This record gives sequence, C-alpha cells and structure tokens, in this order.
Amino acid sequence: MVRSKAATVEEYLGELPADRRDAVAQVREVILANLPDGYQEGMAWGMITYSVPLSRSGKTYNGQPLGYVALASQKNHLSLYLMCVDGGREREFRAEFEATGRKLDMGKSCVRFTRVEDLPLDVIGREVARYPVDAFLELVTARSDR
Repeated sequence: MVRSKAATVEEYLGELPADRRDAVAQVREVILANLPDGYQEGMAWGMITYSVPLSRSGKTYNGQPLGYVALASQKNHLSLYLMCVDGGREREFRAEFEATGRKLDMGKSCVRFTRVEDLPLDVIGREVARYPVDAFLELVTARSDR
C-alpha cells in the first residue's frame, strides 16, 4: 500500500483490503485493550499512531506528538512499531516473543508480520501496557540525555 493520506483511523481501515483490514483491526483491539490512559489514538505519517499529546510531553524535536506505538499496512507486510522496545527492552522482548515458538521479524522497533497469527498477541499486549505515559516520558528523557 502506498502511504495513506487518511485523516481518521476509520478512513484508514476502510482503504485496506479485507484481509489486511481484519489483521490490523485485531492488532488494534489488542493495543486499545492494553494501552495505558493518557495516550491518544490518531493518524500520523500514514499510519495509526498512539502518542503522548504535546500538552503532556511538552515541545518535541519535530513538533509532533511523541509516538509510543504505531500500526501500518506496508507494501509487502504489516508493521507494528513499539518505540518502547528500542534500547533497554529489546533483548527481553525478543526472548519473550521467540519463546512462543513464532519467528520474529524485527528491525530497531518495528515488528513486521503478514498475518495476525504471526504475532503472540499476549506478548504484544503486555508490551503495550508496560509504560504508563509518565514512565514512557522518563524513558525518552533518559535516552535523550545520553
């Protein structure tokens, strides 16, 4: 899929082919069920995003809300971006994911998958739930102080 120009999540889901829409919708449900209070769902960079509002985070380097999780349909795969995994949690996340017997296809913070069955949704849910907004802001601040 070419980068979406959808303004709303519903619009975004509506432009996806049925199989991808179903997969994205299922992962979205897991995210929403586990997302700590204070994050906002929206659209940015052509994907569904879950961010810390600027009113809470303060000014960011690019003037955009601070991203926590994102979900997208790319040309050859689906992507789940877990910004909290990058760095300190990566090793633990990889171990938890692989312990389920599923093959992990992951970049820096991007988990690539083609079917929802490729993801251990319980592991994804725990990771999404791991950082309340204040804890995520502390993590980001600690990273930027390095």
